[in-house]
Amino acid sequence: MTRDVQITFDCADPAALAAFWAEVLGYELQPPPEGFDTWEAALAAFGVPQSEWNARSAIVAEGAPRVFFQRVPEGKTAKNRMHLDVRVAPGLTGDERMQTLQAEASRLEALSATVAYRVEPDGRMEQGFITMLDPEGNELCLD
Repeated sequence: MTRDVQITFDCADPAALAAFWAEVLGYELQPPPEGFDTWEAALAAFGVPQSEWNARSAIVAEGAPRVFFQRVPEGKTAKNRMHLDVRVAPGLTGDERMQTLQAEASRLEALSATVAYRVEPDGRMEQGFITMLDPEGNELCLD
């Protein structure tokens, strides 16, 4: 039996990180509950204090896992034990692959990501990838 999965990020700014990852993955921000035009209107109606309006956010895409962002008080202190590989160059090899990965890395840098390092193809097993950090320092690989 398979189960639905949600991917959860602990972070300092859920709204900003959700917007970043929506761009990375081609997702959209989760729409507000039925009957509300905005999340702000829903949260106000639910009596959530305005100071808590950015405590959580989520992004969604049909047929894909929901990605949830929750504010936590502590910052990131070590390398992630898990990260997402964003498959932007499946089936590509050599220069074409690395050019495609670099183009995506440049797009994400414009969204406040940073390149951590780049691994070149070795002609044997390694196809090449670029490891990046999201705006809060979480690792992701462009593969």
